[in-house]
Amino acid sequence: MGATSHQAGAAGRAPTADRPASVRNVVLVGHSGSGKTTLVEALALTAGAVNRAGRVEDGATVSDYDEIEHRRQRSVQLSLVPVEWAGIKINILDTPGYADFVGELRAGLRAADAALFVVSAAEDGDGLCGPTRMVWDECAAVGMPRAIVVTHLEAARADYDQMTSVCGDAFGADDPDAVRPLYLPLHGPAGHDGHAPVAGLLGLLSQRVYDYSSGDRVERDPDPAELALITDARARLIEGIIAESEDETLMDRYLAGEDIDLKTLVDDLERAVARGTFHPVLMAAPAAEGARKGLGTVELLELITGGFPTPLERAPVTVTTPGGADRPAVTCDPSGPLLAEVVKTSSDPYVGRVSLVRVFSGTLRPDETVHVSGHTSRQDQGLHEADERIGTLTSPFGKQQRTLTQCIAGDLACVAKLTRAETGDTLSAKDQPLLMETWSMPDPLLPLAIEAHSKADEDKLSQGLARLVAEDPTMRLEQNPHTHQLVLWSLGEAHQDLALERLRTRYGVQVDPVPHRVSLRETFGAQAAGRGRHVKQSGGHGQFAICEIQVDPLPPGSGVEFVDKVVGGAVPRQFIPSVEKGVRAQAARGVAAGYPLVDVRITLLDGKAHSVDSSDAAFQTAGALALREAAAGAAIRLLEPVAEVSVLVPDEYVGPVMSDLAGRRGRVVGTDQAAPGRSRVLAEIPEIEIGRYAVELRSVSHGTGRFSRTYARHEPMPPQLADKLREQTEKGSQLT
Repeated sequence: MGATSHQAGAAGRAPTADRPASVRNVVLVGHSGSGKTTLVEALALTAGAVNRAGRVEDGATVSDYDEIEHRRQRSVQLSLVPVEWAGIKINILDTPGYADFVGELRAGLRAADAALFVVSAAEDGDGLCGPTRMVWDECAAVGMPRAIVVTHLEAARADYDQMTSVCGDAFGADDPDAVRPLYLPLHGPAGHDGHAPVAGLLGLLSQRVYDYSSGDRVERDPDPAELALITDARARLIEGIIAESEDETLMDRYLAGEDIDLKTLVDDLERAVARGTFHPVLMAAPAAEGARKGLGTVELLELITGGFPTPLERAPVTVTTPGGADRPAVTCDPSGPLLAEVVKTSSDPYVGRVSLVRVFSGTLRPDETVHVSGHTSRQDQGLHEADERIGTLTSPFGKQQRTLTQCIAGDLACVAKLTRAETGDTLSAKDQPLLMETWSMPDPLLPLAIEAHSKADEDKLSQGLARLVAEDPTMRLEQNPHTHQLVLWSLGEAHQDLALERLRTRYGVQVDPVPHRVSLRETFGAQAAGRGRHVKQSGGHGQFAICEIQVDPLPPGSGVEFVDKVVGGAVPRQFIPSVEKGVRAQAARGVAAGYPLVDVRITLLDGKAHSVDSSDAAFQTAGALALREAAAGAAIRLLEPVAEVSVLVPDEYVGPVMSDLAGRRGRVVGTDQAAPGRSRVLAEIPEIEIGRYAVELRSVSHGTGRFSRTYARHEPMPPQLADKLREQTEKGSQLT
């Protein structure tokens, strides 16, 4: 922070680390469009990892290397860009900013030891009040060190001072002095539009000027006007640093007028940043055409290498055996027992499955056999275990995979062709298997029913979907036993679109979305009777069966009961099971709109048989006919599934959320305080009304709401909606 010497990694060479102290793992966080990917390019250029910075618009950036990202001009997946600075390997993890890809963000947070929150100076700050603030709070809860980088300084309406103030309000609510800028912008001459671009930085601690206007970084003393700006802001920064100092005498000495030397301030700053108690604000901009350093990138790299923690400072990892027995916590030691985790799984058209792995202990080497343990399903948390051989070990750099000889504790690497390992799985020594608790992921709650486009697609569909779900733990596949639909559950519409595009381009599978159906039921509204007569005499062996039934409604959840009250042998004993089989088969097919019949008692009262022509098949048919006749003269109610919904939102959105739920025929059953500033709304709502709630809640709550749902029961649908459904069923359509 203020130093000028550095040792940049050479372009084309994979940075390596021989000890955990020489590694920094940093994840970039920010809403979509804040400039994270452009910042990665600027850092890579300054560190010498690339010879020329690419642009998102040209599809030429290192971290956005997927064809889908090129077409959409935005990140859709986690990517790793390792660079080297001052002898330190920096693993930069670029994450998508769009809410649908929060699973990739969570994976990046798991792999990193510190976070850079990227905000745009051209924004009004709304992006900090929603999802970005929620991620900040998540990092704060686990004590992850954080810094803030302001981008888009070149924009005509960029306002660094305003954005710094917004960051202080949004991120420093508990301690405003803990969020302070380390630099002020040095503005160049104003253009014809009156906008004065940022041409350099005023260092508040060093009291030096870092001028980038020439295309290089030139350090000089400030002039009197610049020094006045520095002096005023420097005092507030020093007070913030001293407040977090471990030296309790420092504040008294400072207030007494003692001049605190620069080294003491920098050391205290770096310790406070590494502890996660102080959050500096910096600025950065891409390099001008032909320049080798982007504005602020040297200062940012110095903060990462000097102020962010090493993997050695991460808390020991809690582990168990795959069977659940406790084991001592594992520390970051290259010579310790092997413990690594798959943080991301992807597919390469040439290499196959590629697993991005964070090593927490031990050293991972090619050709060794490791034990894979993890959760087969995010729903039932079943365990799976296997031994697999580590193939090629590589360091990713965009599309390139640079071969590594090993990956030590604290570092990240890619492993090719781990066929059994999924995202979140643990890799450990074959003779000492361990299991890490997987990180929390949001539940996919937006359904998409799909069908194969053709017979050829149908043959490849199951394999393509299995690979897709194995790569992305925020996606779930369901074969609904009630509606017989294949349903892909995701986090949002963009997540859905990405899944379909990957199926088509990566796995060669074309699917067609179809209307999603909920599992409706039918029941009788009142007692009814029916007579089934199946008599055929057309030469040869005939068919003869007659049965009379009574249908009575039962309480919800009773299913279908069958009672035999035949007297005098009107229906021979051997054919009573046949009648039951027939009425149950008809009940499963439905009696009005084609939905299963439930919550009824069907009583067989009487019937007739023929000594020659009666048969099992005849009485099955008669039983079905009797049930259909009973339904024809009765009031049939449609039952719809009702879900218990728990919605977690900031307090200011409780009212709009409750109003929205009421408009969906929901019944709010209670609210409670889930956390300071956040409330939980509990409601019961028909499932047919919340098919797209994952998308619509985001709009109501400005991206800050989350919800969960569980099936509660089936209950009668309002008559007007039931009538509409019957009309649609008669026309051959389904209610979506």
